[in-house]
Amino acid sequence: IVLDFKSMNRILEVNKEDLYMVIEPGVTFGDVKEYLDSYHPSLRFAYPLSPPYTSVLANCLLDGLNNLSLRYGPMGDWMNGVEAVLANGDVIKTGSGAFSPNWCSNSPLPDLSGLFLNFHGTTGIVTKLSIRLSPKLKYRKKLFVLGYDVDDTYSLIKRLTRDNLFDDIGGLSWPLGKMLFGVKYPVYKDPEEPLILVFLDLSSSYEKEMSLKIDILNDVLKEYRKKGAHFEDPFDIDVLMKINPEFSKFADLPATLDFLLDHGGGGVTWVGTYGPMSQWEKGIKIGMNILEEMGFPPVMVSRPMSGGHFCVLRFIVLFNKQDPQEVERVRELNLKLCNAVLDLGFIPYKTPPWVIDLMKDRLDPGFRKWVKEIQSLLDPYGIMNPGKWDVS
Repeated sequence: IVLDFKSMNRILEVNKEDLYMVIEPGVTFGDVKEYLDSYHPSLRFAYPLSPPYTSVLANCLLDGLNNLSLRYGPMGDWMNGVEAVLANGDVIKTGSGAFSPNWCSNSPLPDLSGLFLNFHGTTGIVTKLSIRLSPKLKYRKKLFVLGYDVDDTYSLIKRLTRDNLFDDIGGLSWPLGKMLFGVKYPVYKDPEEPLILVFLDLSSSYEKEMSLKIDILNDVLKEYRKKGAHFEDPFDIDVLMKINPEFSKFADLPATLDFLLDHGGGGVTWVGTYGPMSQWEKGIKIGMNILEEMGFPPVMVSRPMSGGHFCVLRFIVLFNKQDPQEVERVRELNLKLCNAVLDLGFIPYKTPPWVIDLMKDRLDPGFRKWVKEIQSLLDPYGIMNPGKWDVS
């Protein structure tokens, strides 16, 4: 039995004072943006690098990331609570909504929301979600800095992360930059071209603070240059948009990244992980080398999360899904990438079953036991999304 929630697409409540909204499973990021822009322009939500038709609730329950995750964490951290239907028909509310009509917080009650977060639908069906909003600040910019060395660039990103100046920071490897300029399948980088494209989102209610943040960024870059690091001056996304309008997709999320989806082969896959920033540079180098050794462009996306407590490391592959040999080569590549980053302590998010099989023998025995116990307790007959997060 497959349940289709697309028609359960109501935004049930927006509480401007307490900064939350309550939504159903079919509400998309595009729906939220349109609704807030139309009726609550003083509020903002956070958006991932994914199409506007992506379900907000699904992304939250899978602990996805967004363009405010550096400040506020992955999507699971934005949850105030859920309404869920259990396998026996019981309906449960979690968070402050279990006590009060005001669904503003997941604290300080026992955190039963966690019974549904990252369990991939094996513990119940979530029918409502309360999620946080934040004020929309008056001034906003997206800047880019070009870096030429992995170690220097990620030292810079870590420094800027800990300085707490930005809403979002990310590093994109050189093939993604070329794709945005229209190169369909970039396999060659000139030695004089940058290796990493760093993006920086900043916002403030005050123009003076914005100017100060940019001044500090320039001062930090000068420090690095004095030590021999090679960085270009920061430039605004408007500069890139004049060269190629495709860059507008980064300016106003959510957006469909056509260059990843609309290519001749039609296939796209990735190994996306969360893990320790202390292993970031090592993971980047290993993963990009694996991609190149197996004949693929070294497409890599990286972001610090939750104030720098951990980071995102993701490798993306475009391929021809009509070619059985290439599909098999991509399977081999994903397996190799996954094993390499698991060894460094990176944990795949939105985890498919084949990755769970790789991970389960590395899991703490008590954790593994209680994942099974919780699933069996809430779903004794195994009817809820069978086969997902199976650690048996």
